[in-house]
Amino acid sequence: MNIDNSATQNPLQDSGPKRVKYVRKLEQVTQLTAEQRDRLGPVSARYVFRANDYYLGLINWEDPDDPIRQLIIPREEELTDWGALDASNEESVTVARGVQHKYTDTVLLLCNEVCGAYCRYCFRKRLFMDDNDETTNDITEGLAYIASHPEVTNVLLTGGDPLLMSTRRLTEIFDALRSIDHVQIIRIGSKMPAFDPYRVLNDQELQSVFRTYSTPKQRIYLMAHFDHPNELTPLAIEGIDSCIRNGVICVNQCPIIRGINDDPTVLAEMYSTLSYIGCSPYYLFQGRPTAGNQPYEVPIVEGWTIFQNALKRGSGLARRARFCMSHETGKIEIIGVDTEHIYLRYHQAKYAADLSRFFICRRDDNAYWLDQLEVVDRQQIHA
Repeated sequence: MNIDNSATQNPLQDSGPKRVKYVRKLEQVTQLTAEQRDRLGPVSARYVFRANDYYLGLINWEDPDDPIRQLIIPREEELTDWGALDASNEESVTVARGVQHKYTDTVLLLCNEVCGAYCRYCFRKRLFMDDNDETTNDITEGLAYIASHPEVTNVLLTGGDPLLMSTRRLTEIFDALRSIDHVQIIRIGSKMPAFDPYRVLNDQELQSVFRTYSTPKQRIYLMAHFDHPNELTPLAIEGIDSCIRNGVICVNQCPIIRGINDDPTVLAEMYSTLSYIGCSPYYLFQGRPTAGNQPYEVPIVEGWTIFQNALKRGSGLARRARFCMSHETGKIEIIGVDTEHIYLRYHQAKYAADLSRFFICRRDDNAYWLDQLEVVDRQQIHA
């Protein structure tokens, strides 16, 4: 299949098809030269490539630094020997196939192994490799685990992207979870509102399902994933509006990514737009040191500075995000940096004793992860 550049360059300016066409090989991206496709072939062979005509149509192909291009098109630097496939050791909190339980209130169900497209900086790219079996379509074991743990009030459907599953399958999952009395919140981790807004806009059955299972006392939350203002197209905004109008609470979380949103002006613009459309900024994540992700990483101090400068703009609703890293030991919020130290707090913790624990590390402008930082004793600071 060839993609007609004239048909995809401005996908929002005509009625166009209401279903996207998926692209699974770089050879199908005719906006790349043959030489570029040849050079990037080994990258997509290691870390799978997938996109669609709607999303590729958001790229300004005249600009080699276009942020959507950086987000979706492979880069040779991904082959650098760097990082680990499971950078946060999710295996250690996997209690059954496709089931993770790290924080007391929340269980993750990895219920799908495919995404609408593949972000090049993905921290779970291991799931999309041929020899991985961490996800499962059969969540029976996960449902039994959740039912036997009354402390679990939140269930996050993730993977992969749950919204790529059929509406019939989503309905079955929602229904099963709503039959467990202590599950109050169902979360859907999805980038489909950015990759393919038609997924929600075209499916009135899905909209009805949202209305049925997102109730005044037991909400469905969409954990949306917009990385750059260019993804917030009129269609994407319409898709978020459809979710809201059908009872779903929408928030946004994304990592800070080199070449995409590592600019306070860009980040502030995205946060303001998200606040306008009712999809509040929730988390800005420090990029995990995942294999293949070196070209997308931003050091902690630089990321914190960008984040703080972004928060100087916009209303309070545009400043609600927390800057965190999802470390093996918990979700650690970076709350301050001065000339000598980095100040951190466990916003969530794998171990109860760590929850809300404040600690201080020696400032290191080259560090991109907690494991590279030196923890400082308070007595040393005051000495």
